[in-house]
Amino acid sequence: MKITSTLARILSGSVSLVLVACSSNSIKNNEIERSFIEQMVSRHQFDESELENLFATVAIKEDILSRIAKPSEGMPWYKYRRIFITEERINAGVKFWQDNAQILAEVEKIYGVPPSIIVAIIGVETSYGKNTGKHRVIDALSTLAFAYPPRAKFFQSELEQYLLFCRDQHFNPLEPLGSYAGAMGMPQFMPSSFRSFAVDYDQDGQSDIWHNHADVIASVANYFAKHEWHTGQAIAFPVTTVGEASAPANAPRLRPVSEKYKTVLNGDLKPDLRLVELESLNLKTERSVPLDTKVKLLSFEQASGEELWAALDNFYVITRYNHSPLYAMAVYQLSEAILKTKGTFP
Repeated sequence: MKITSTLARILSGSVSLVLVACSSNSIKNNEIERSFIEQMVSRHQFDESELENLFATVAIKEDILSRIAKPSEGMPWYKYRRIFITEERINAGVKFWQDNAQILAEVEKIYGVPPSIIVAIIGVETSYGKNTGKHRVIDALSTLAFAYPPRAKFFQSELEQYLLFCRDQHFNPLEPLGSYAGAMGMPQFMPSSFRSFAVDYDQDGQSDIWHNHADVIASVANYFAKHEWHTGQAIAFPVTTVGEASAPANAPRLRPVSEKYKTVLNGDLKPDLRLVELESLNLKTERSVPLDTKVKLLSFEQASGEELWAALDNFYVITRYNHSPLYAMAVYQLSEAILKTKGTFP
């Protein structure tokens, strides 16, 4: 992926290149793109003509626009869960843990993040590197930056970070592949996340989140540590109503008889309710934690009702990786399943 030809200097400001447009959906006449180029020149001293030539090879991808309009996180929980909590993904997670046990143990000592969470993140994101994405990152980010108004500002910022990332790492910006949203490598870091959190764990001069498991593991751990992971703290636990019949530990907690709890459900994900306040809503948990512990009450849709969970600070930290509570719950439950299954292996 290193730049090896004159294209290597496309972002260096030292040579002019002539690149042939490769798509009828070229964005070269897009006014937003024009403004973006001007900003990159003024802010970061990129060469204007080289950026114009670069973007002449970039295409607006209709399939990317379709995908982002219908994210998986729009599914109900019981369908979303089926995607990630599978026997295949659990067993692959156990194997990934076994194959990288030493690095995971070392990283846990440094960052305080348990191996089960690191492995689960990589499992949810890319099935341990099997599905890192087939879109050119430059196409994905440009499509969303210049042709998707709802989040154009965010993706313009990520495109800016991507070009800086390519310059920093000496990458050809036309080569890296990633998701339809421009996420890269085994942990699916956005360019800004790479520049802020990627770690060169083996100190070989490059943070390789595509192939180097040590760098991947340390980078994920660093991401969580920098977002204030609480070492040793619980993540989430199920909630039932007072008087609700006990159910097996792994059984869904369906809709309580009382719906007083709905007064505290909202779109925020940060813990905002003390456990003693939770109990005042006729809710209870079998988990023994101090009554002044702050939690977030969350509702997850099942096929025949809903289940309630109390999420703690570490659950909120997982949502900094992906802001969906469905995503965070999938990571948590996958981590628990991997931990349990690993315990059965010799």
